[in-house]
Amino acid sequence: MAIDFPRGLTGRRDLERHRFDFSFSGLKTAVARWVEARERSGEPVPVADVAASFQEAVCDVLVRKALDAAASEGIEDLLIGGGVAANSRLRALAEERAGRLGIRVRVPRPGLCTDNGAMVAALGAEMVARDRTPSSLDLPADSSMPVTEVLAG
Repeated sequence: MAIDFPRGLTGRRDLERHRFDFSFSGLKTAVARWVEARERSGEPVPVADVAASFQEAVCDVLVRKALDAAASEGIEDLLIGGGVAANSRLRALAEERAGRLGIRVRVPRPGLCTDNGAMVAALGAEMVARDRTPSSLDLPADSSMPVTEVLAG
């Protein structure tokens, strides 16, 4: 890759404490600093190289951590969903590495890889159709809240 950007939470100590966690804040900072350094020195910023190198770092970590989790839990199928699933590099890297581990990768065709915002809107429409009482506007965000329990019943 043209630029070797860091891979977050993949060091030995990170893996002990954050084995399956994802963080891209360090990567975003590294990209910003790299670009700023080039601009300060008057060098051109190779936008395509920066974008490709950023993509490679993100895909590498996502695939590495997902396959590590699948392998450690005995999971034979990895499903990639959401808007990121349309990324061709992510799909190719996942299939390449998963194949070596005997894990099948399942990814919807790109037209079905919708953004999470669309999924949340669809869930909201379903809740309205089921006459669910809406949550108050001051309800705190909780990404671990089980959606299936909300719709059950």
